[in-house]
Amino acid sequence: MVEIRWTLQSLEDIENIAQFISRDSERFARIQVERFFQAEEIISEHPKAGRIVPEIGNNGVREIILGNYRLIYYIINDIRIDVLTIHHSKRELKNNPAIKKIK
Repeated sequence: MVEIRWTLQSLEDIENIAQFISRDSERFARIQVERFFQAEEIISEHPKAGRIVPEIGNNGVREIILGNYRLIYYIINDIRIDVLTIHHSKRELKNNPAIKKIK
């Protein structure tokens, strides 16, 4: 099985998203956070399940769409994947600091 590493950026993204959603509903904030972490199971078992991020075009940088969010991950090798960021789909990806590091 592949090891999934959550970057500091991805964990900060989740925390910020949860805080934002919890202004309206703590219950829905918890549900959304659970969805993010449940995606880890999919990625670990099927690393190429996500589509290639179109803005990047690198076969190793993929994403899973979870509601309004893009969970973007990088396949380092056969045994390690890094979750880079959780990005709102309405925002331009080019402004995300985690993506700037990849290019």
